[in-house]
Amino acid sequence: MAPNPLPSFIPPVLADSPPMPLTQVFDSDAPAAITRNFLYKLQHPSDYQIWTFYLIGGYFVAILILWNFPILKHILYPFKLITVAFHEFGHALAGKCTGAHIEAIEVNPDEGGVTKMRGGRTCCVLPAGYIGSSLIGSILIFCGFNITASKVAAGLICACLLATLWWAKDWFTRGLTIVFIALFPALWVLTPNGQGLVYVVLFVGVMSSCYSLWDIIEDLITRRVHSSDAAVFAQRYGCAAQFWGVFWFIISLIFLALAVFMALLVW
Repeated sequence: MAPNPLPSFIPPVLADSPPMPLTQVFDSDAPAAITRNFLYKLQHPSDYQIWTFYLIGGYFVAILILWNFPILKHILYPFKLITVAFHEFGHALAGKCTGAHIEAIEVNPDEGGVTKMRGGRTCCVLPAGYIGSSLIGSILIFCGFNITASKVAAGLICACLLATLWWAKDWFTRGLTIVFIALFPALWVLTPNGQGLVYVVLFVGVMSSCYSLWDIIEDLITRRVHSSDAAVFAQRYGCAAQFWGVFWFIISLIFLALAVFMALLVW
């Protein structure tokens, strides 16, 4: 697999160990080889991987700063809305997989959202919003370490948004999804080798992961929203809403850690 071309201000990738084939990654007979390969990659990351980590860290700091400034936070507004769409898509996908009929997905200008459905298993549907959006974010972060994978990730994002567009019944949600569906092909065509996709895929991935984690904290710790998914889950299946929120929070962190682990191992 050829190394990723770096932006002009990044030095060329130094000679490094070749990426481990996916067949070997998932081969249960080679755990020692996987461990050795991961430890080597951890101790000798390529220039591109180091640059990607810096980019992820920069995105995280920028999101944290912009999130808490009264005026600057509006810069994140469209990306917050798209992560809300991912959250609602998670509900819809879990509902569809458990036999529900999806009536509508709505994303509101106040950064809220709702998925209307009939049927399905609530034990799967309720956590699928938080966990689903964090899973999508983790997958995007994993793909952001490789240009080709970023192009595939852009296609998957568009597929998720097309499904959201299909279920959308209000014009605000439709307009939002159409804008983002058009964004990714434009970046693919207008930037050299589709390099712009890496920046956007990574940003959306970090944003989705951060938003999911912060949403759990905000709904269950700082505001304690009684209508949150975790609160409804607690009413139906017992235990405190904070317990389920912390449990889903840990799952989201595991997804994020696995994304970085697999990126180092595979790319």
